[in-house]
Amino acid sequence: MPKIMFIAADGTTREVTASADQSLMEVALGAGVPGIVAECNGAAACATCHCYFDPAYAGYAGEIGEHENEMLDFTASERTADSRLSCQVHVVAEMEGMTVRLPSAQ
Repeated sequence: MPKIMFIAADGTTREVTASADQSLMEVALGAGVPGIVAECNGAAACATCHCYFDPAYAGYAGEIGEHENEMLDFTASERTADSRLSCQVHVVAEMEGMTVRLPSAQ
């Protein structure tokens, strides 16, 4: 079970042990990580689980699908090359030690 570090916009951190096959959103919500709203409960319909994915681990995150790509255009915080919807990224063992930065607004 990989440990993933969530970094809030204010710099506070929370290390979470994740189960494989959970989404990053499920991991964050289950651990009470502030900054992930997830209004649509992981249906990729609200963009309130926006995060900035560690580029060193991008190969493990899977490709951005067309729908996720469109939803990322509606995030409350700036979209960057590292932006993902955490509901669309599923945890794998190779994500051990990864950091996920959270935006200032969802």
